[in-house]
Amino acid sequence: MPAIASLESGYYRVPLETTLSDSTHGTMLDFELNTLRVRDAEGAEGVGYTYTCGRNGAAIDAILSRDIPEQVVGADADRIEFLWNKVWWGQHYGGRGGPSVLALSALDMALWDLKARRLGQPLWRLLGGHDPRVPCYAGGIDLDLPLDGLLRQTDDNLAKGFRAIKMKVGRARLSEDVARVRAMREHLGEGFPLMVDANMKWSADEAIRAARALLPFDPVWLEEPVIPDDIAGQARVVREGGLPVAAGENLRSLWEFRHLIEAGGVTYPEPDVTNCGGVTAFMKVAHLAEAFNLPVTSDGAHDVTVHLLAAVPNRSYLEAHGF
Repeated sequence: MPAIASLESGYYRVPLETTLSDSTHGTMLDFELNTLRVRDAEGAEGVGYTYTCGRNGAAIDAILSRDIPEQVVGADADRIEFLWNKVWWGQHYGGRGGPSVLALSALDMALWDLKARRLGQPLWRLLGGHDPRVPCYAGGIDLDLPLDGLLRQTDDNLAKGFRAIKMKVGRARLSEDVARVRAMREHLGEGFPLMVDANMKWSADEAIRAARALLPFDPVWLEEPVIPDDIAGQARVVREGGLPVAAGENLRSLWEFRHLIEAGGVTYPEPDVTNCGGVTAFMKVAHLAEAFNLPVTSDGAHDVTVHLLAAVPNRSYLEAHGF
């Protein structure tokens, strides 16, 4: 593989057509998009990206435009593991997570895109090629929608062909969440796959109460019931709440996933390719989950993640958004 000749970063603020809301990030009017284009000495290109909910994009761009090029330009573009470790440890002192690992995720994604393009292979086949058919759900970011708006959004997603739906929970009173989930279950019918996502809203005790209250409505999983730092608390939610738990979109390394999985704190590990360390790290998390007989799901970036889930035998649902 030819050497890396140049890196070109981009930093954009992207207005959202629809206002989004959840229990932790509040109202979101725009996202920040950080892109990275990697060119090799023969002119071939690969593109990667990461994003934020509106802050830290400038810090990511500084790493992509200043720090990472001096670490990778001139290196063999095919040595992805080597470059991953070089950048991971090169950025280590400034932070094991946050902007550093988001920038690394964009680089790693671009390197895999470059490799797949040069080989003329779709990424899912290059990574293992298990099954290109991946089940998908519509991920709603809809906590502040009134109930009629939530049901209209659901009908729109059903009309688009989605056969699984996720909704937000974590309103001011648990009774509100229960009423909304009950209405969604009645609207969708018994057995239709429905996921609920709390975005780290609760303490462990609150999450256990919420899980037990939502159990009659048969959600596929309860997502991110507590903060990712509370591994013991999340393990309690799995043991005592009665619902499967999806979590991991706010974990930033393979080792963090290892701790959570070994503690019994997750049923559906959920790496995000744009913030866990890219394709390389996502695939390691997926294989780690497989070793524990756990299905792996995803957070966002459906255009890339569909390839990663298609590559592994323990894939679960792909999350898809309309932005």
